[in-house]
Amino acid sequence: MKARVKWTEGRQFVAESGSGHSVVIDGPPDHGGRNTGPRPMEMLLMGMGSCTAFDILNILDKARADVTDCVAELDAERADEVPAVFTKIHVHFVVTGRALKEKQVARAVELSAEKYCSASIMLVNGGVKITHSFEIIEEART
Repeated sequence: MKARVKWTEGRQFVAESGSGHSVVIDGPPDHGGRNTGPRPMEMLLMGMGSCTAFDILNILDKARADVTDCVAELDAERADEVPAVFTKIHVHFVVTGRALKEKQVARAVELSAEKYCSASIMLVNGGVKITHSFEIIEEART
C-alpha cells in the first residue's frame, strides 16, 4: 500500500491514496491552517470507523442479513500531553435493516474488533482502549 501527501500551503496537504483518491487535510487557523479539511488525527479516526463498518457490512452480507444502513459513531479521547495519542475510542454502530438478529450483529461487531479490522487492532496493540456498542433499527417493509 502506498500514499502520497503533498504540502500545498500553510498547514494544508493533499493526500493521495495508492488507488488514486485524494483528500484535503488541514489544520486549524491557530496552527497555520485554513480549516479546509479534516485534521490528521480526525482522518485516522474516520479511517478506523470506516474499516470496522466495512467489516460489519461484509460479515452481515455473508450471513444474508437484510441491512439497509450502517453508521459507526466514534467518540475518542486523546492524551493531554504531546504526543496527543488516542487513549480511548468508543464505537457505536447503528445498524438498520429488516428482521436483523441481535446475535448476528453482536457477532459481526465482535469479529470486526477481534479478527478483521486492521485499523482498530493496530490501535489496540498500540495501547488504545477501544469499546463497542450497537443498536438495531427495524426498517418497516414497504
